[in-house]
Amino acid sequence: MFKKVLVANRGEIAVRIIRACREIGVESVAVFSEADRQALHVRYADEAYLLGPAPSRDSYLRGDKIIDLAHNSGADAIHPGYGFLAERGDFAQACAEAGLTFIGPKPSSIAAMGDKITARETVRKAGVPIVPGTEGAGNLSDDDLLAIAPKIGFPLLIKATAGGGGKGMREVRSLEEMPELLVSARREAESSFGDGNVYLEKLVEAARHIEIQILADGHGSVLHLHERECSIQRRHQKLVEEAPSPFLDDELRKKIGSVAVKAAQAVDYVNAGTIEFLVDKDKNFYFLEMNTRLQVEHPVTELVTGVDIVKEQIRIARGRPLQYKQEDIRINGAAIECRINAEDPFNDFMPSTGKITHSLLPTGPGVRVDTGVYPGFEVSSYYDPLISKLLVWGETRAQAILRMRRALEEYRIVGVRTNIPFHQMLMDSHRFMGGQYDTRFVEERFAVQDEQNGSDAEIAAVLASLVAHAETQHSAQIVQRNERDTSNWKWVGRWERMHR
Repeated sequence: MFKKVLVANRGEIAVRIIRACREIGVESVAVFSEADRQALHVRYADEAYLLGPAPSRDSYLRGDKIIDLAHNSGADAIHPGYGFLAERGDFAQACAEAGLTFIGPKPSSIAAMGDKITARETVRKAGVPIVPGTEGAGNLSDDDLLAIAPKIGFPLLIKATAGGGGKGMREVRSLEEMPELLVSARREAESSFGDGNVYLEKLVEAARHIEIQILADGHGSVLHLHERECSIQRRHQKLVEEAPSPFLDDELRKKIGSVAVKAAQAVDYVNAGTIEFLVDKDKNFYFLEMNTRLQVEHPVTELVTGVDIVKEQIRIARGRPLQYKQEDIRINGAAIECRINAEDPFNDFMPSTGKITHSLLPTGPGVRVDTGVYPGFEVSSYYDPLISKLLVWGETRAQAILRMRRALEEYRIVGVRTNIPFHQMLMDSHRFMGGQYDTRFVEERFAVQDEQNGSDAEIAAVLASLVAHAETQHSAQIVQRNERDTSNWKWVGRWERMHR
């Protein structure tokens, strides 16, 4: 039984974990960088401790400091969330050696599946189909990768072995551009995960990105919570997720779920994880990678299955068996998640920084918002631009889309630019409504129309300025008291009564 859990993360996922701890009666400890002193997770936790300067390498990636703070605060477990140290097997091992419970998989599983090259080899031996690419384990030099690339064939992807989320990933169309892309991919991977190793993978054209949520306990039980459709991406960064997938039929859903369980069993996996697949237009599927951690988009699965994945993670880490069996997991309705990011969709999605001066969150039936910001919070350039995750649930996919439209219309954030207009246009897209999209849809067949350009925007700006000026003038007026201390009508009435 845990008495206190240290959350080794920030933002909305730290808030999410702290809330789960509070609901089960476990105290929480937050850690923060200089840039996050006023962050929401710091306010919500029972205790909070400074890690260091704003850059991740000096704060959230300092596993040694986090373990020391866990001991000093009296925490007996550490939840890594996602990103940062979540998929670092050496950190999980250091926690175990320090007498702390790592709320996640075993270090051996992270080593086997957290390293993408080893993961591919492991599942291939287990009979799981994989995307063609760099085979075998180990670190490969740039010269090795340049020699192997023509054999795989272009286009292909350079991918970081130590993490996901599109970090350290580059698309390569020719051998000539590959050296420069290798350098930039390694640099980004080193900055994000502390490991600059990369591997190559064939780019499957017109593919769907389907992932299966896995839960496994320490008593031999492994089950899946069905799929999430994550094909709406830009530069390999997911923007919208939904469950169930509009592309999968019941037969394929069952088959891909059983293969995901098989992949998890191949490494004796324990706790929550996600098996990611690419599914081509002919519904052939290939193992892509396994994320040995909690996913950003896990709430989509929670909405359609009713399973609280974070609470299950903590229960499993305590040594308890799963409280569900595979036949208990059913899909109820449909759910959609839109990632609300601080970026300008009308300026090539450039990051937007600044202070959030106003925030009005959507509410109502079937709406959920996971966020780590509030009015007055400063959005910095040091971390991921994710502001919140806006989720909706509906009895059908059509109802969920309509509900998402309404929620996006209600959402107000002032102070930084956001991608809310992008999501509104996407929800109105006929191809999205019809489920006819793949991982290249946003970049190749969807255009963000800048409705703010043109004379209408100028007219609106002028009118807004005039209205603001009129209201300012009106508020500055001073109404003087009548000399007779009453209205003229009352004065005349009194005068008439006096002269009757």
